[in-house]
Amino acid sequence: MQFARIGDATLHVADQTASGRPTVVYVNSLGSDLRIWDGVVEKLASAGYGALRYDLRGHGLSDLGNPPRLIDDHVADLAAVMDQFGVERAILCGVSVGGQIALGLSHRHPDKVASLVLCCTGARIGDDASWNARIASVESGGLAGIAEAVLQRWFSPTAYKEGGPTLALCRNMLTRTLSAGYAATCVALRDSDLTEAARTVNAPALCIAGEFDGSTPPALVRALAALTPGARYHEIADCGHLPCLQRPAELAELVLAFVKDNEGPAEDDRYHRGLAVRKRTLGAAHVAAAEANKTEFDADFQRFITEGAWGSVWARPNITPRERSMITLALLAALGHEGELALHTRATRNTGATPEDIKEVMLHVAVYGGVPAANSAIKIVKETLKTMKETP
Repeated sequence: MQFARIGDATLHVADQTASGRPTVVYVNSLGSDLRIWDGVVEKLASAGYGALRYDLRGHGLSDLGNPPRLIDDHVADLAAVMDQFGVERAILCGVSVGGQIALGLSHRHPDKVASLVLCCTGARIGDDASWNARIASVESGGLAGIAEAVLQRWFSPTAYKEGGPTLALCRNMLTRTLSAGYAATCVALRDSDLTEAARTVNAPALCIAGEFDGSTPPALVRALAALTPGARYHEIADCGHLPCLQRPAELAELVLAFVKDNEGPAEDDRYHRGLAVRKRTLGAAHVAAAEANKTEFDADFQRFITEGAWGSVWARPNITPRERSMITLALLAALGHEGELALHTRATRNTGATPEDIKEVMLHVAVYGGVPAANSAIKIVKETLKTMKETP
């Protein structure tokens, strides 16, 4: 049995990492433990991916210790688990509150995150009233009193009606969760908002929803994808809140395809990393057109900008895509690069920079680059923003 001692708590850990293999770190949902990932871990292990899992504080076999009050407290646990097991950088796969914890880690420690798979989660889940009601129910009657309502959200209506051993085991797992640990995590969910963390993601992200998820409906997951720079969205049909339990093989295939699309061969890492960042920023259609139009004359130049600009600079985690986008717009405006200015204005759809951000950028250009440069740039930006609004 493996564990990590973190402050006043011992957390149960399952370490299936291996030297030379990429690692996926899995983060659980409220009321569950690391076993919910068994099917996904098995599928990805056969494709060469290691795994690191742990039970959240107050869940499974983990101590509660000092109860977490915010998602940031869970983020600190995740970072510590990764450090203790020597995982410097990983693919993070979180479901529900686990997705929020993964988002929080990407915000606090972007260097630790290679990519994000955010399952059935949102920047903010529920509201104060709903969480307060659930906390009161758990504190007065334990988890048995809310178990069936929770399980109906975990599974699709058909799967819940059919029952079966998976549902029975999940009922056991849920009802045997420490009530104080469950309630403390409800408090963290109630009092945390990951909107800013989502806006500052600087890694490839895939947001996955379940068609019949009653806890984080598809609309909430789509909203998270819209907040997250360059994020993809996928919806799993006839699935509830925990696709890792109901559709493990399908989830594993989605994760594998996403990760493969964003890593590239090790010997050519900078080029493929740059190509992924370039697609995420400028849009896959634009990059595909540029690749299709290149000739022997400019092939070396295209590779140079993909490796140098996108693979070496834009891929750095030190500042967010939004911040990098604003810097780029300021430079292009000041230098009078009109075509590139329009291109990067359109790219703000993916980087998270807003029209209000661009307005502030243009004021700085006027001060430090000159009024004529800002005036010309503003005309281009206004026309580009108008076109973007007309062609969503």
